[in-house]
Amino acid sequence: MTVRWGILSTGNIAARYAEDLAATPGAKLIAVGSRRQEAADAFAARYAVPRAYGSWTALAADPDIDVVYVATPHIAHHAAARTCLSAGRAVLCEKPFTIDTAQAEDLVTLARDRGLFLAEAMWMRCNPAIRRLADLVADGAIGEPLAVHADFGVAGPFPPEHRLRSPALGGGALLDLGVYPVAFAHLLLGAPTQVQAVARLSPDGVDENTGILLGYHNGAVATLTCSIVTDTPGAAAISGTRGRVELLRGFYRPDTLRLYQGDLAEEIQVPYEGHGYVHQIAEVNACLLAGRTESPLVPLSETLAVMRTLDTIRTRIGVTYPAPPPQPETPDAGKQAD
Repeated sequence: MTVRWGILSTGNIAARYAEDLAATPGAKLIAVGSRRQEAADAFAARYAVPRAYGSWTALAADPDIDVVYVATPHIAHHAAARTCLSAGRAVLCEKPFTIDTAQAEDLVTLARDRGLFLAEAMWMRCNPAIRRLADLVADGAIGEPLAVHADFGVAGPFPPEHRLRSPALGGGALLDLGVYPVAFAHLLLGAPTQVQAVARLSPDGVDENTGILLGYHNGAVATLTCSIVTDTPGAAAISGTRGRVELLRGFYRPDTLRLYQGDLAEEIQVPYEGHGYVHQIAEVNACLLAGRTESPLVPLSETLAVMRTLDTIRTRIGVTYPAPPPQPETPDAGKQAD
């Protein structure tokens, strides 16, 4: 009943994921792949991984791997995930799932045509406190939900060549950080009917400081911000006609909810395990063992809906990215953000 994992890339997020794989019952990390053999060898030695591959294609070709975790920078998600799916491997791909909806739809079509499991690594949706929050809202604990607030910003500074500032690497606040507030709003309010956004762009054309307003058919609204030049509170809240729930800094990986109903306040502790990836790993394991091709916690329809909203926001703020080079392997750039 052990699910055998491979990790594609050797950056910071891959390292934390390897640690949580070791802490998850029923999961075993058996291989790592990088575009450089020496990077794969070093990662394998550090985390006692028995197999190290110096190319993505070699990792994807390993028939003993049940699922590959794609942890490259997001500009390479489409190429890396496609390499693995084409070789018959199930894939868990980091967020944002791809650069745009067209790339995301291509991966979903390929996975469905081949009957393979595919999911976005939106670990927030697998977090126990977030799942409890969704249940509270669904059960009417705050009445009709009508307002979501969420922000995620880091001050940097980041040098011009950093992936967060490079158009060629899909830089900017929106895709790297804003995906969390947008996904949070989608989880609790659904897909918006109206999308407005403003942003300050860098000289190179990536968004540095972005504000988003989402509108819904029932009159609900979501106000969201993301930034690579300001350290924002990193908090979130959902308010309804009978109360609200607040999440403090690090809302995407919470262990505490504050439920307010009138003058009554309740603090609900819902701890997570490891770095927080354990629950996502367990969800993927359960899906694979049950023969599912997608996760009910992170359905592909929701991933595509979030990508459509991100595309609309980028159109509103005037951010475009150059077409990535047609090569199957992009250098690992040490993905920093979760």
